[in-house]
Amino acid sequence: MTAEHIVPRRVYYAVFAALLALTALTVIVARFDLGPMNSVAALSIAVLKASLVVLFFMHVKYGSRLVWVVLGASVLWLFLLISITLGDYVSRGW
Repeated sequence: MTAEHIVPRRVYYAVFAALLALTALTVIVARFDLGPMNSVAALSIAVLKASLVVLFFMHVKYGSRLVWVVLGASVLWLFLLISITLGDYVSRGW
């Protein structure tokens, strides 16, 4: 049987506050015309928010090494699928 990790409520409240702040930052950044950097800024904030959710609300931060290996493999697989899809999209002669 594995020992469970008790996370204090203040950690959840801090992560929730960070998610709200990052959501507000997303709205603020969307109001500026950054040209091609709009997508980069929005995706960067989205990745940061997703990381907070995965680490704290899904308890990956306190998980075993196997959980981290599965997370790493899934992120690697996602990047592989996206790169193959983008490679196909870019190589098409429209």
